Amino acid sequence: WAIDAPMGFDQESRAQAREKRRRSLKVGIVGFGTFGQFLAKRMVEQGHCVLATSRRDYDAEAREIGARFFADADDFCEEHPDVVILASSILSTERVLATLPVQRLRRRTLFVDVLSVKVFPKRLMQTLLPKEVDILCTHPMFGPDSGKGSWQGLPMMFERVRVGDDEARQRVCDEFLRIFQREGCDMIEMTCEDHDRQAASTQFITHTVGRTLAGMDLASTEIDTKGYESLLSLVENTANDSFDLYYGLFMYNQNATEELDRLERAFEMVKKQLFDRLHGIVRAQLMQDDSCLLPSGGVGPPGLGNEGLPGPDSGGNGERRPPPSRVVSAEAKSEEK
Repeated sequence: WAIDAPMGFDQESRAQAREKRRRSLKVGIVGFGTFGQFLAKRMVEQGHCVLATSRRDYDAEAREIGARFFADADDFCEEHPDVVILASSILSTERVLATLPVQRLRRRTLFVDVLSVKVFPKRLMQTLLPKEVDILCTHPMFGPDSGKGSWQGLPMMFERVRVGDDEARQRVCDEFLRIFQREGCDMIEMTCEDHDRQAASTQFITHTVGRTLAGMDLASTEIDTKGYESLLSLVENTANDSFDLYYGLFMYNQNATEELDRLERAFEMVKKQLFDRLHGIVRAQLMQDDSCLLPSGGVGPPGLGNEGLPGPDSGGNGERRPPPSRVVSAEAKSEEK
């Protein structure tokens, strides 16, 4: 029995190793900048094989993470990754996809984008990629700052745009999504169109407000409130993202312009409310100050009305006219003469 126990343990260990290999994916990342490396670290930790290619040389960064870097896109594609993640910037995605030698990939390759806008890459992949490859649109709604620790509870949006029915294709897609499920992400399945409508009111507005506040050079003080600290945190998070990302959120989401107009109208409405109330208070104070200058009874000096303004019985220069009865009397005397 003493010999059997280790054998049982070894069998179980080997079975777990086989299952891990079965679930392990070969994931290729196109665009190995900050966000690509951020995803690669977590995937390597989960036991996946990660390959990377990019315009710049990230060989040292890839080695440190435990990934393999390929300077040549042809060599990258000839490794036949199960999944190809497009992690380039929004502005460069079309060029990157158009120049990628997809003919060197297997026909059942799953293409995944992780851009912050969704309708644009969805239509782009449907147009430029061969009909045989699968397409999964995703948006991990966090990044190196907000997701530097745990991913527990962080939203992960996805749409299975085009995934083949056979078991192998379904397994690859499921295993890729399971990377984020294992990390505790809140998995949200929705269409790319719904995503962009909602993101214009959330992500784009967040970046716009953060960049606007950054222009005010806000600084921490000794009496910061929790609300003010939240604003400073917003400024820091948005300032760490490139302007190209922000411009991409605006340029490639057709709902962004409307949200920008709504924000501007809302700001003007708040300003109007402030100044309308201010004008009302100042007007009331001026009227009160004027009334204090009048004699009791509210009658102004000769030639002035109750408001201290020229009255109906005064000339244009403020001189007092004689009462009508006195005018008539003077005329009568003239006629008598």
